[in-house]
Amino acid sequence: MTTTAIHSDLSAKAPQLPDGPAAEAEPLKIAMVAPPYFTIPPVGYGGIEAVVADLSDALTAAGHQVTLIAAGANGTRAGFRPVWDRTVPERLGEPGPEIIYAAEARRVVEALAAEGAVDVVHDHTFAGVLNAPAYARLGLPTVATMHGPADSELRGFYRALGDDVPLVAISRRQQALAPELSWIDTVHNGLDPAAWPYQARKGEYALFLGRFSPDKGAHTAVLAARAAGLPLILAGKCAEPAERKYFREQVEPLLGPNDQMIGPADGVRKRELFANARCLLFPIQWEEPFGMVMIESMICGTPVVALRAGAVPEVVSHGVSGLICDDPEQLPEALREVSALDPADCRRHVVHNFSAAHMAVGYARAYRRALAALEATAAASAHPQAARSRTAPLGLRRAGSVPRLSGHAATSR
Repeated sequence: MTTTAIHSDLSAKAPQLPDGPAAEAEPLKIAMVAPPYFTIPPVGYGGIEAVVADLSDALTAAGHQVTLIAAGANGTRAGFRPVWDRTVPERLGEPGPEIIYAAEARRVVEALAAEGAVDVVHDHTFAGVLNAPAYARLGLPTVATMHGPADSELRGFYRALGDDVPLVAISRRQQALAPELSWIDTVHNGLDPAAWPYQARKGEYALFLGRFSPDKGAHTAVLAARAAGLPLILAGKCAEPAERKYFREQVEPLLGPNDQMIGPADGVRKRELFANARCLLFPIQWEEPFGMVMIESMICGTPVVALRAGAVPEVVSHGVSGLICDDPEQLPEALREVSALDPADCRRHVVHNFSAAHMAVGYARAYRRALAALEATAAASAHPQAARSRTAPLGLRRAGSVPRLSGHAATSR
């Protein structure tokens, strides 16, 4: 098997902070706008919701004042302002709820602004980014996380937003796929290590966990596990017509007598599956922007066997927390070799690089950059003659120099 050792380094290519130590110590008041589809944190499916929950808790623990704006109930340590009294998972993918929710969430943010309870808005929804100009008139910058793929049709949407919103990437690969967008920072997703079990002794099965879509590669996982003589457990979302069709036609016919399809797994079951597996099999066949299941697996001491695509080389430390293959034909050998990796190294890799505390530091940096950029823009508008004689403020330059403003958090699922 020909693989290349790649080690994660969150500091690589990280732009310098725009503010000093005194500003770093100043607590921020953050309005955290979550999508309306799943609970915060989610019971089962809901990668964005898991990130929102851990980020809200970590920022609160760091001394910031966080107000979660969401549907349903509050499952975090942050303050809470409900938009709707329940989540609407059955409406996922419909444009109507996105627009209505964005309009109603705007009124919640405006109420917080009137109370002096917000410095910056962090929006994780799709349509909510369109509120950014209204928030800017209140003196509030909007930071948006791009949770979806940068190489999709949404790229044009983000480009059309111009300089309205500071856009945060969840991987350097995601940012590199659309360098012309208005990126202000890159912050890897994180999780709370204390919320995940660690187990050194592993069972004799490989685990596939993800949406049942061709780009997630469940069919490739079945073929690789069979060639390695290793039973495979498949878990994940298989509810939409396209997902059911893919499973029925391309995955189910390949399953052997020792393979098991269990469908969606809640938080407890998912942790059991991760902790006991020999490895997570992650044969993605698209530009995965991050891949939360990889860090969820590694924090349980379970290495990842993956194809080199998307953010995989940023997340998995080859030869330490997993094995990265360049071709599907290399997967069976990797499945046999992966048992030699140390489960403690897998957990340590996540604790040191992908904790919720790390994520909170990154977003606090992004919030301060957004605040500085909005202040610089306001100053330039007040003194246009002086502004023309200076260089553009942070956040208003095109990619290739320093990060600038704009973009939005895609809620691609």
